[in-house]
Amino acid sequence: MSFIRPIAGGRFFACAAFAAAMIAPGFAPVLAQPSDQFPFDQELLLETPPMRPGKRMPSLTVERNGNAVIDLWCKSVPARVEFSDNGMKIETPALPDDLPQMQSNGQCTPPRMAADVALLEKFTQVTSWQREGNSVILAGPERLKFSAPAN
Repeated sequence: MSFIRPIAGGRFFACAAFAAAMIAPGFAPVLAQPSDQFPFDQELLLETPPMRPGKRMPSLTVERNGNAVIDLWCKSVPARVEFSDNGMKIETPALPDDLPQMQSNGQCTPPRMAADVALLEKFTQVTSWQREGNSVILAGPERLKFSAPAN
């Protein structure tokens, strides 16, 4: 029975090493972020019903340096995000004229393209943000609620 102790000890060591690796700086995005910190470097999906015929959902990804990408119903735009306390300002260029190359046939219908224009306008009117559970609320004339993908 003395051979069981080294094996059990080895398992404990392996579990402890795995736990330490998860806490290492490279794995920091895996851990939950404090409720007062913006979830940088994560894709955040807009909580809204899908707009058919496409499956694409609007999303926002903000890097720590303030560079961002906004994926709308059809098109994507780069953005610049500035933070001050809970204040937030999003600057974007105009929507590009060309449709993305990776779109399925019929995905960018006139209603979806009109929704791109309207949603981009809402982004540029954001004045603040806050955490609400696992979601992020961007506030302006209208609230935009985002959360990390569940998959």
